[in-house]
Amino acid sequence: MATYYATPAAANYHTTPTHTHRQRGHRLCDQCGAVEQPAVKQFRLCGGCMTTNYCSPECQKLHWPAHKAICQHTAAQVSATKQQPISAEFPDENLAKLLRRFTSLHTALLGWAGFQALQLKRVPANVRQHALLVELSYRPSADPHLQFTINGTHLVPRTYVTSRDPLVAADIQRREERCRRAGGIGTCVVLIQCGGISQVMPVEVDSPSKITWDERADWAEVLGHFVETGRTDFKPISTSARGVYYG
Repeated sequence: MATYYATPAAANYHTTPTHTHRQRGHRLCDQCGAVEQPAVKQFRLCGGCMTTNYCSPECQKLHWPAHKAICQHTAAQVSATKQQPISAEFPDENLAKLLRRFTSLHTALLGWAGFQALQLKRVPANVRQHALLVELSYRPSADPHLQFTINGTHLVPRTYVTSRDPLVAADIQRREERCRRAGGIGTCVVLIQCGGISQVMPVEVDSPSKITWDERADWAEVLGHFVETGRTDFKPISTSARGVYYG
């Protein structure tokens, strides 16, 4: 039976698609754990793996001994696909690079979808058992926001992700331990796949008492809507003691 809502899952769900604002989502410095405040200062991405964030060059240097193995491993995966052009329209691009760009553009949306799919507000223990798999298809487009479409979404055992690559599994475990030390419930794993290429996105989840996102059974529809229209400004509904707000 379908679930109907009086309000959409995002404040701007019905507005005209725009790419003028890029929603960066909740980003942590991988060294000190500081939370990014984009209006004050934007974090820097590691240039090797393009998935790890740092608040300063000093934190990046301090974290390098721990980050080196997974960084070089991720960079090698990208390099291995550089001789595999995905279309005549983009002969110099490769799928791994575009997939990482997609994940970066939709960080907030994918993290929210993983949270909803695993029902973490009601069953926090699901974070250790399951992962969200998002299957994409590539579609040639001059607009970088419209180069993928969603084929389907599935809940899979978390071991489906962690058993494939020991280095990725160790990185997820490290993030999980850090998250729990800070009072969170662990790391939600989202796996984005297109063809034979995949991108793992670990999302550190706060404690249930601090989670304000509303539960939405229509998360897959919302995910599809924002990806298909190229929207990168997703702002979910949150209900707190102070009222309802978006973001």
